[in-house]
This record gives sequence, structure tokens and C-alpha cells, in this order.
Amino acid sequence: MVRTTEVEALRSKLSGAVITEDDPGYDTARVLWNGVFDRHPAVVACCRSAADVAEALAFGQATGLEIAVRGGGHSFAGASGVDDGLVIHLGGMSDVDVDPRTRRARVGGGATWAEVDAAAQAHGLAVTGGVISHTGVGGLTLGGGMGWLANRHGLSIDNVESAEVVLPNGRVVRASAQEHPDLFWALLGGGGNFGVVTEFEFRLHPVGPEVQFALFFWEAERGTEALRACRDLIPAMPADLGMIVGGALSAPPAPFVPEQHHGRIGHAFLVVGFGTPDEHARAVAPVREACPPLFELLTPMPYTEVQQLFDDNYPFGTLAYDKALALPELTDDAIAVIVERAPQKRSSVTFMPIFVLHGAVAAVGPDDTAYGGLRRPHFVVDTAASSADPEEFAADRAWVRSTWDLLRPLAPDAGGYLNFLSDPGDEERVRATYGAAKYERLARIKAAYDPGNLLHRNANIKPA
Repeated sequence: MVRTTEVEALRSKLSGAVITEDDPGYDTARVLWNGVFDRHPAVVACCRSAADVAEALAFGQATGLEIAVRGGGHSFAGASGVDDGLVIHLGGMSDVDVDPRTRRARVGGGATWAEVDAAAQAHGLAVTGGVISHTGVGGLTLGGGMGWLANRHGLSIDNVESAEVVLPNGRVVRASAQEHPDLFWALLGGGGNFGVVTEFEFRLHPVGPEVQFALFFWEAERGTEALRACRDLIPAMPADLGMIVGGALSAPPAPFVPEQHHGRIGHAFLVVGFGTPDEHARAVAPVREACPPLFELLTPMPYTEVQQLFDDNYPFGTLAYDKALALPELTDDAIAVIVERAPQKRSSVTFMPIFVLHGAVAAVGPDDTAYGGLRRPHFVVDTAASSADPEEFAADRAWVRSTWDLLRPLAPDAGGYLNFLSDPGDEERVRATYGAAKYERLARIKAAYDPGNLLHRNANIKPA
């Protein structure tokens, strides 16, 4: 138990609020995106500055409380909260300062991608940032950061210029290629293992404000034909397109979907382009020709709207679980698993987003960053269960696990994506994702910056 005097001492040092279960706003402060986790921390420290974070870290160590760091609270694994411990809440550090001249953005560690998108798009700029806009910048970036812009401009980590970090000992440093380069390298894919990032500096790129969007949908009965057609066409399509193959996708009740197909399980191909409507139409025309879809949508769309396409399906409180793996190729065997398993899901929002990664992602060397994913053309298959109904969710969570087991023999040992890891305590999987050499390098850096493994509520790298 934390004594009242200790809490009051922390309150006197922080510029932000310190909240316990007796305070108004406690339930709001502790809520997480994934409704599977109903965490009840002893203390929530709402930090507004790096100095606040340093004080909170010192408080956690002095009281012996387990520490969780919350940016957007969007962790699949519930790592943003902790029972009976301390949550360092960064939500008050969400400023986004864009310099259109240098095409740089300074982004608070508690910002969401919606806030980054809005500020950057005011100047016709953007940076790779996920596919659900209420995701936090910090967690997504530290794990790698896939999104619609990845093939054009690289992962989120490939666009980080520097980061302000509060180390477990309370020291505040700026990490970049020139300052603390070992720490900077580790932050680029090594997760929240090394310190609390209170500010990112991103390089921005001209994007939008309008981009081109295409969606093709095929019924489950033609899944094999459709997925093979997508796979075979992708290498010949422009390398900068944002592409997701939607396995086991339920047709949405949208105006462009014929009413008789609402809720129908099938497979889709979503493509975002950055040229003119005519250029995009030509780029995706071979898809239609190779396998005529059941229905399609081809339209210009604001970039910010593309970033929010999945938001309504995955609100705060949804029950969620996923397991992902990287496939160097979308083989016939992998397609057979996806097609066979698709009709067995239950929730309309459970599906298998298959991220097509090549282009700028593959242009970065495998050891240039700590990222554990592949740096060659490949597919990240995320089997993701989501529902508001506990019984339906339980069934689909079992579906995720069994589907992943069937796909696992088709994937290499290394090359996962730790942001899609609902079981962060799976140490073997974490090690396999990074590979032995990269994991050992990260473990040495962990020992230098967090020798006591204070920050361990993550895909944890143990200090060497």
C-alpha cells in the first residue's frame, strides 16, 4: 500500500494531477483501449513534462510500485496499465509542433496519430503512422510503426530524427544519430525498454491533402482465386502504394456495398495511391481484370479520412486479441489456410489484415535499426479478434490462436512485429523476432540504460 503522505509528496512535485481511486477522474485516467484489461492502478501520475516523468519514476522506485507507461493506451496486451502499481500517464504531453519550412514535427509522447495527422496536414505534410488514428504515437513508433505510407516513406522509426528520453535514473537526454547513438538505435524498434520517450522529432513528407483509395471485395467462395490474383499482381504495381489485403473481412454496411452483401464474409484488397485519380485507376485496373470483384470502391479521399477508416470498428473498450507473423511470400499454402479459416470467425470486426511491405521499408538495412521485422519485401499477417460481446470474443480468440498455429510453420523464426503481440510475456517469441545477434545487442544497451529492468511491462528485453 502507498501511504497518503507519499502520494501528497508526489503531488507537490508534479505540474500535472496525481490520481488515486478516491479521486474524481480515476476511471477515466485508468481506462485502456483493450476492454479485456480492467486495470486498477494505485496511482496515476498525469505528467506534463519530462521533469514530471523523472519525478514519477523516482516515486515508483522509492515506493516499490510496478510501473506502466501510458501514451495512447492502445496496447493489445494491456501493457499501458497495471494493477496496484503506478501508471505514468503521458496524455497531457500531446502537443504537435510542425515546422513546414524544415518539414519537421516535434510530437509529445502522449499524442495520438489523429493529432499528428491534423497538425501536419494543415501544411500538406504527413509521416507514417498506423491505420487507427486514436493509437498513441509512442507505442506504435517504438515498435516500428507500419501504416499506409510505409512503402512510400518507410516505417515510423525510419522517420525519427531524434527523441527526448527520460531514463530510469531520472536523467533527461536527447537521443539521435549524433547523441547517444546506441540508445537512439535501440529506440528504433526496441520498444519501451530503455526509457520514457517524452518527445519525438519526425521528418515529414508532402502528402495529400487528398489521396486515392480503392477497395475490391470478393466473396469467400472465390477467396483462393482472389488472393492469388492480388499476390501475383503486387510486384508489378507501383512500389509506393499503401496496400492491405483484408483476409476474412466482413463487408461493411456502407453505402457503396450492395445491401444484400452487408456482413458477408469475404476477402478484400485495399490500395492507397498518391498520384492523380487517373494514375490510380490505371494502377489498380489489373486487379479488376484478373479477378472481377463482387463490388468495389474507387474514390479520392482526404488523407486524414483514410487514417480513420478503421476507427469506428475499434473504439475504446473493444475486446481485442491478436497474433501476427511475417511471411516472406504469400504462398499457396498460406492462402489455403486463410481461405479455409475465414468462414469460421464469428465477429463482424474480426479479420486478418495482411500488410504488404516493400518499397521504402525494404530500402533500410536489417541492422540499421533495432526493428525485429523483415527488411525485404514481405507480408505481415495479423490475425486479430475483436468484439464487444465476451462470448463471441472468446470464440474468435481461439480462432486467432488456431489460425496462427497453422500459419506458423510457413514463417521464418525471426521477423515478427512486436506491436501485434498480445502475449508480451512470450520471451521465446520476443527473442526469435529480433534474432540472437540483435537481441544480444539490445540486451547490452538495456543493461546500460535500465540495468534493473524497471521498464518491463512490454515485449521485454532483459538486461545482459
